[in-house]
Amino acid sequence: MASAALLCSGTAFAQEATPQANDQTGSATEALAEDIVVTATKKGYGESVQKVPMAVTAFGEAQLDAKFVQNLQSLSYDVPNVQLEDVGTAPGYANFTIRGLGINSTIPSIDPTVGVFTDGIYLGINAGVVLDNFDLEGIEVLRGPQGLLFGRNVTGGAVVVRTTRPSFDFGAKAKLSIETGLKKTVSGTVTGPIVDDVLAAKLAVYYSDDNGWFRNRFDNRSFGKSHDLIIRPALSLKGGDRFRMDLRYEHGDVESDGAPVQSHALFPRDSFRFSINFPGFYDAKWDQAIVETNIDVGLGEGVFTNIAGYRKFRSSAGADIDGTPQSFFHAFFEIDQDQLSDELRYAGRFGDVELTTGLYYFSQDLRYAELRNLLGGARIVSGGGTQNQTTWGIFASTDWHFTDTLTLNLGARYSWERKAVRVSALRANGCNLDTLICATNFADAAKWRGFTPKIGLQWKPDDDTQIYGLYTRGFRSGGYNLRNTDPAVPPGPFNQETQDSFELGAKKQFGRHRINLAAFYNRMKDLQREINLPGPLGVSQVIRNTADATIKGVEAEGQFFLLSNLVISGQLGYVNGQYRNVQFDLSGDGVINDVDRALKLPRLSPWTYGVGLTYDQQLGELGTATARVSFTHRDKAAFTDNNVGFLQGADMLDASLTLATDNKHWRFSIYGRNLLNEVTIGGDTPLPAAFGGTGASLSPLNRGYPSGECRGVMPTGA
Repeated sequence: MASAALLCSGTAFAQEATPQANDQTGSATEALAEDIVVTATKKGYGESVQKVPMAVTAFGEAQLDAKFVQNLQSLSYDVPNVQLEDVGTAPGYANFTIRGLGINSTIPSIDPTVGVFTDGIYLGINAGVVLDNFDLEGIEVLRGPQGLLFGRNVTGGAVVVRTTRPSFDFGAKAKLSIETGLKKTVSGTVTGPIVDDVLAAKLAVYYSDDNGWFRNRFDNRSFGKSHDLIIRPALSLKGGDRFRMDLRYEHGDVESDGAPVQSHALFPRDSFRFSINFPGFYDAKWDQAIVETNIDVGLGEGVFTNIAGYRKFRSSAGADIDGTPQSFFHAFFEIDQDQLSDELRYAGRFGDVELTTGLYYFSQDLRYAELRNLLGGARIVSGGGTQNQTTWGIFASTDWHFTDTLTLNLGARYSWERKAVRVSALRANGCNLDTLICATNFADAAKWRGFTPKIGLQWKPDDDTQIYGLYTRGFRSGGYNLRNTDPAVPPGPFNQETQDSFELGAKKQFGRHRINLAAFYNRMKDLQREINLPGPLGVSQVIRNTADATIKGVEAEGQFFLLSNLVISGQLGYVNGQYRNVQFDLSGDGVINDVDRALKLPRLSPWTYGVGLTYDQQLGELGTATARVSFTHRDKAAFTDNNVGFLQGADMLDASLTLATDNKHWRFSIYGRNLLNEVTIGGDTPLPAAFGGTGASLSPLNRGYPSGECRGVMPTGA
């Protein structure tokens, strides 16, 4: 492990009350005992994670910092039945899976099963999601369909990310770290009032310089170099106790090497070895602005909330797809996306009824182009297209408190969506990657409508116990394939995917101890699948509604204080899925039969589990030392629909040691992740033998560890 001496200074400050009840001033075990507050219910106030009648795992600022979270993938093994993975072909591209529902694609027009929301706005494409993050107030991982409050593309669940707001008390904090691969990061936040109790500001800056953890055997050079810059200014305007407007802006810039692609025709799966003659590249820039306005009103003692957001994302990428030291298959990708959204909602209470209702609007313009250089330039093809879409939604959710212990939840959402595309199939001179102008050979438009009701019953026999049951529906948008590899195959439209979900759960608090349980049964209709198969252009991806399926499973999370300063936490997830009513030849043997129905659903890992220990020890005038160790496991999963490609299982062992000074202004940490040196990959797509030999595959390696860091921070709160 690598470490470095740290120097940080500044003035600590007391945080203003926020939806996240986290204070880094206490010990690690005290932070674990805190009542984490979630905002995903959209009620205008935060609710304890133990009080909400749904399966959700939440991390506050203190917990995220204790886990050394750098991006969403850092939490990929920490939640039962959840995989927050980067597919790896193009850096930063999320292929998240919850409860066995996920995707395998870098096609930007393909919608996810797990929606990601940052400060209230939905990220319209999967590109640019798994990049470094900081300045976080909290992350909430919601399991199961969230169609009522979040709309489309949340059939598996949702990930809600919140950055910090400006404070009306002055303060500053800084972090500096170095880890193996000589990845050096520095971040800082300054916040405080401009006009007392009226206007506050914040400036947060993050920069990282990564020399690259991998080594490319082609030239024996380090690989995975990256330079990341994120700037977040923000303003908060208050008008007494009833009005607050938060204006957030973010600019990001990432430059890095391409994907570390390993060919299993050359190297074994249990190694980090690879040899590619084209290092590739990844350049991404984005700008986003979010304005959140909250106005307290007398009507139902409620609050009107409006969240308007704009995001522009542009990326260029190149990758050595064949994963060999030969020029069999090199690819280049361009994405240009603009999105605009607005959600207006009201939350209040009328007697025994709590009401949350709202209107939603989303529009997106997407341009995509791809070029494939095959067999050393013997054949060069390009293609892509444009997609313009508009989405409207209206929703209402009510909690009827019949008694002090019994609550009925009723709600529904209606969504309308239109997508218009112009597509150029991959062929000679199909697209100009510099201008993103394509020679269209397919143009079409389609509309979809979705109705997502929810009914639930919650029983609270006492303040520390709840039992709940619910039925809800979710849907994943229909659409088109902007990566059309065969002009003879229309790129769409394919129908939307729907899911009916039934869930039973229980949550129990025993003083500082807690345990949460859930069991679910889901029925999916018209599964959208990106069929990854070898083809005449290397990899052929055909998007179809392939089958209906059922997925069922159980989850458990618990936390117990063995001593006042010793905490054990654990999580367990099991999921089982099977096809029914197969409509497509998934196996590729030319017929639809029992062979197809017996295949495993892609990205479905039957078992996930983990256990962790946290121990605090007072060291007199030196401060408090905290030791953490955790072990997590994820089963092997199929990757391709024909089950030829697969993702190996993994056992993750992490450990850390932190010293916090008594004045709480300094913390020094050293940690190691993946101390068992497990090898994992983002995907495993077989390639034709002509692109690297028998066993050739597109298998981007995840950044390996063990890695270590020594980190010093000056936390919020004093």
